[in-house]
Amino acid sequence: MDGVLSLGEEITLLSLDDETGRPVGRAGMGPDRALAGALLMELALAGRLDTDRDRLILVDAAPTGDAALDAALARLAAPGAPTDARGAIPLLARDIAAARAVILDRLVARGVLQRVDERLLWILPDRRYPKAPGRAEVTEARARLRALLLEGEIPDPHDALLLGLARAAGLLPLIFSAAELSGVQPWLEVVTRIESLNRSLAVAVADIRGVGMGTAQREA
Repeated sequence: MDGVLSLGEEITLLSLDDETGRPVGRAGMGPDRALAGALLMELALAGRLDTDRDRLILVDAAPTGDAALDAALARLAAPGAPTDARGAIPLLARDIAAARAVILDRLVARGVLQRVDERLLWILPDRRYPKAPGRAEVTEARARLRALLLEGEIPDPHDALLLGLARAAGLLPLIFSAAELSGVQPWLEVVTRIESLNRSLAVAVADIRGVGMGTAQREA
């Protein structure tokens, strides 16, 4: 394994408790739309899409070889598909469980996570994905985002996008305390605007949640 995780993989890991492998935080659409935004960002980085806040342009419909990305690409290439990020993110979020399953299976195959199948009350199936012993990838994303904000580090494009998505989807309270977030708001504003793609897709994720970026900052 090369140790490099995609945006979709890291957003998926951020949405899981490291030890139990169950979803963390409040139930809702935030993690789903964060993952949908991550898929759009990856397609843009792969040269399949061009985007700004108002438009989503299909540049190349050729498959990428990644099952989760290619399913998203096929939806966006279908007749009548949305032509902006605000429409594309909810579209992809409808089927995000399938994309998340592909990503989780891949993380299990690569030895990053374990898959545990149990039953609740001996009846209801319960599948969870705790981290595999000794795999730093699970906690590495949180550590990098914490260093970016608490130590004032300059992010590379990948981490700028990851931070923007985590912020827009309301995942930062799962990584930082309220006091920590209050103290890093000015730097958070700077680093989430370094990468131009954040100013389109991550903003669209926040808008779709029903908040503006100003409100998202207060929630973060």
